[in-house]
Amino acid sequence: MIKKFLIQWSTFLFILLLTFISTHNPITSNYIEMLKHEASVPAMTSKNPLYEEIVNRKAEFEVAPIDARVDKVWKGIPGLNGLSVNEAASYDKMRKEGVFQKNKLVYDQTSPEVTLDDLPPSPIFRGNSEKPMVALMINVAWGNEFLPGMLKTLKEHDVKSTFFLDGSWVKNNPKLAKMIVEEGHEIGNHAYSHPDMKQLSNDRIREELVKTNDIISATLGLNPHWFAPPSGSFRQDVVDIASELSMHTVMWTVDTIDWQNPAPDQMARKIIDKSEPGSLVLMHPTSSAVQGLEDMIEGLKEKGLQLGTVSKTLSEERIIGKQQQTWY
Repeated sequence: MIKKFLIQWSTFLFILLLTFISTHNPITSNYIEMLKHEASVPAMTSKNPLYEEIVNRKAEFEVAPIDARVDKVWKGIPGLNGLSVNEAASYDKMRKEGVFQKNKLVYDQTSPEVTLDDLPPSPIFRGNSEKPMVALMINVAWGNEFLPGMLKTLKEHDVKSTFFLDGSWVKNNPKLAKMIVEEGHEIGNHAYSHPDMKQLSNDRIREELVKTNDIISATLGLNPHWFAPPSGSFRQDVVDIASELSMHTVMWTVDTIDWQNPAPDQMARKIIDKSEPGSLVLMHPTSSAVQGLEDMIEGLKEKGLQLGTVSKTLSEERIIGKQQQTWY
């Protein structure tokens, strides 16, 4: 009886010791965890034909990331994420049928080595031409009567845009400024008094930008990341100072010239025809813009272009197309 008791007690102590070692010894613990993983995922070994096919064929479908660059014509061009096949997730989606299906591949996005923030300060006139997205840039220093109508149309079509606000306008129209933010739109800096930035001293350039950022921050609780020079007037000093204030200088690819009051349908058609993946569309709150906005949005979407903010359009993130797992 005593001998049996001693054997049982020794066995208990031995098990307790093994448990302690596996818990406190990282080598033993890792080895045990590895064994558990291999035992629980036998399908993900080279012996599994489907998993092996995913591994062997993934290079056919993967896309390398594209670095941001400075173009001779378009200046700062954002990069674009690459796509790598997630082997385990892809296998999990195909496991039920047990056959390889490229439309069920699951991808992870891989970042480029060079982004816009890595480039020397440069103006940006467009996004990456391989990303089928455009941004509506709405510069606001006047035109209050047309803003509610534009916001209504944007909401009806589930479109988010970037509104570049004049600092003095924000000061005088805080309710309208808050209405834009409440609708989910992005806010950018459009200087304080709508000056000709190219003609200002560096001190005045900085004053215009800082004063606008301050009033936007105080009124809306936001810090703009994008600056749009009034009337598109700038010199390199403007771009450099904006960069020092953590803002990129944004121009445009296609201009509505809505301040000249063109026929709304003709204005919309011009924008639709000229817009391409990565286009930045310049607008203002005008009669032509509010009347032609719906046609413009519908036409751009029919052309296969998604509409997003400047941040989304210029980001490295790829977007998924209408067909699942079709990436751009």
